Amino acid sequence: MAILAVSIATGGTLSHAVENSTEGRQLYLDNCAACHGETLEGQPQWRERLPNGRMPAPPHDETGHTWHHSDEQLFRITHDGVAAIVGGNYESDMPAFGDLLTDDEIEAILDYIKSTWPERARAYQEQMSEQN
Repeated sequence: MAILAVSIATGGTLSHAVENSTEGRQLYLDNCAACHGETLEGQPQWRERLPNGRMPAPPHDETGHTWHHSDEQLFRITHDGVAAIVGGNYESDMPAFGDLLTDDEIEAILDYIKSTWPERARAYQEQMSEQN
């Protein structure tokens, strides 16, 4: 688990890592799962535009593209909305969560999502984050 490795590497304890992962999972279920799925599976046909021209919610598991983005991009998308990364005219059904969640809560959600990825995806995403 990425969260566990980071926590231990920075002097954290195992119980803190588990607690943070549990908090992130619950925050994910409360704020993200309605669209992105309880098991991070995303909406059906997530690569095809909806009739309104918007994209369905992508999966956050290893089958999606979330792990292709840096930590900074993932945080900004979640905090400020997709248009913050894609461009001001981009329309998305995903709201910005900056007024609903604290920065720590957003980070806990992202840590939970990352903790579910296989090692290959976590390593790639970590490399993307270091390049930013």
